[in-house]
Amino acid sequence: MKNQVISWILSFAIGSFSSLVIPQIPSSFDQEPYFYITIPQDGGSLIHGRLLVMLSTDSTSEPRFQISDGPGTQLLFAIDVENWPVNKPIPVFAHAYGYPLKTLREVPPGSYYLQVLFNRYEYFDLGDGHRVLLPPDRGEGQQWNLKPGNPYSTPVKVAFNPAASSIHLTLDQIIPSILEPEDTKYVKHVRMRSELLSKFWGRDVYLGAHVLLPEGWDDHLETHYPLAIFHGHFPNDFGGWRTDLPDLSLKPDFIARFGITGYNRMQQQEAYDFYKMWTGPDFPRVIAIEIQHPTPFYDDSYAVNSENNGPYGDAITYELIPYIEQKFRGIGQGWARFTYGGSTGGWEALAVQVYYPDEYNGCYAACPDPIDFRAYCLVNLYEDRNAYFLDSPFKKTPRPGHRDYLGNVSSTLEEMNLRELALGTRSRSGQQWDIWEAVYSPVGQDGYPQRIWDKETGIIDADVASYWKENYDLAYILKRDWHKNGEKWKGKIHLYCGDMDNYYLNNAVYLAEEILKETTEPHYDGEVDYGDRAEHCWNGDHSQPNYISRLRYNQMFIQKWAEEVKTRSPVGADLKSWRY
Repeated sequence: MKNQVISWILSFAIGSFSSLVIPQIPSSFDQEPYFYITIPQDGGSLIHGRLLVMLSTDSTSEPRFQISDGPGTQLLFAIDVENWPVNKPIPVFAHAYGYPLKTLREVPPGSYYLQVLFNRYEYFDLGDGHRVLLPPDRGEGQQWNLKPGNPYSTPVKVAFNPAASSIHLTLDQIIPSILEPEDTKYVKHVRMRSELLSKFWGRDVYLGAHVLLPEGWDDHLETHYPLAIFHGHFPNDFGGWRTDLPDLSLKPDFIARFGITGYNRMQQQEAYDFYKMWTGPDFPRVIAIEIQHPTPFYDDSYAVNSENNGPYGDAITYELIPYIEQKFRGIGQGWARFTYGGSTGGWEALAVQVYYPDEYNGCYAACPDPIDFRAYCLVNLYEDRNAYFLDSPFKKTPRPGHRDYLGNVSSTLEEMNLRELALGTRSRSGQQWDIWEAVYSPVGQDGYPQRIWDKETGIIDADVASYWKENYDLAYILKRDWHKNGEKWKGKIHLYCGDMDNYYLNNAVYLAEEILKETTEPHYDGEVDYGDRAEHCWNGDHSQPNYISRLRYNQMFIQKWAEEVKTRSPVGADLKSWRY
């Protein structure tokens, strides 16, 4: 009986409401819900999504912006809602799944700022026959606390007591739509329907891009240009670009990570300096793009084909890029395209070079997400049994998840994953570890990604790890396929990482470097470099502090590629007309 009760609680707290009837709660548990939440809605009859209840002792910002991996995080408790009648109050019981406290019952009595948000889900009828509930992107880059159309409540101060009566709350606000950026002389915006992705998702899916045109593009009508593809997270517009002088009235901000004041002014100055360089003499005339490819799982797709995410690799490479090249006079050949980026973008830059060796002519991957799954951050997916704790017969030593450049740990790997579980079940948190599952894992019987490890216990699934290895372990694939593609990869692979990367990503780069150095016939003839005590986003510039060099991806790698392409372009390639 006890196991049945526990099973019922978990299915109710972490699972989904499926009918009007609330099951009878066993007498050993709280009879009354802690909250009743009403979501006003005009039209429709049923709602679906993740209901997020947040409690905070910090009044400096709204609670929806205070849920984090670090020690300053506030409290989050959540339930799945499926097929719930419009305007009927939703009960939230004490056992709603929480982070960093696991249940509402553990919250100390006291005064809190209360805010509730509903992350709306929709049904997707996928091309593989599965029907799943997911949060569609609405132009914001898959951010649950900024997603247009999500209802939320105005923060209110409450006296919370687990033993007191229920709190009733109505969601009285709606996150507004996002304005589309406007075209300018240099920056254009494109959006195109992807046939491949629309077929996969069972609805119209669009890819977008922000296109930075070279100086003189309007005047040199016979010139065709190389394509610089800057991979990274969802961009609202082309980043690091500013045609106006920095705003001297801007109040200097303080960035704790870097320990500096006035970083907002530095960013504006760097963006303006890039504009001056881009339009000045001697800078290579290329077309630079940043791609918009959010999915229901994350702010971008990781730019590869995936069982859960869809054929984004093919859609970007064979649909979007040729569309942009045709529209803006790109050369339109693989030798005249290259990729660069950091973090997620670093992994993507390397991945597309690996998977499409003929379609790209160079990748510059900075601080890439794990490129060797023997170092999936601090987890060896092929040998470790548990992701959260070191293997030991008698003790539980947690694995760190985030550190600073001196090694000070601010969160564990378990804590990071439990936050995601509170934000969304079935890999639907929209966060980092869940998107890796959505990209790398096979589809489960329920239509959702198979877990690489149990999200609550950290126990690793060896079968899923084997699938990851054969399909997405980039270092392993390079080693496995070097005999076949080595000549196509030669000279094109450049890796950069700080040796104190916040997420321990340098460990995978070390392993990949060993594989690359051992290559023969041909030797990889590329570059691997490390920044001393450099944190995340270090990109190979030893002359500047990390907080400056991370703002210079475009000027660094476009110029670097323009020189290197001279040594790896086909006979007769046009290397001059775009160097005016």
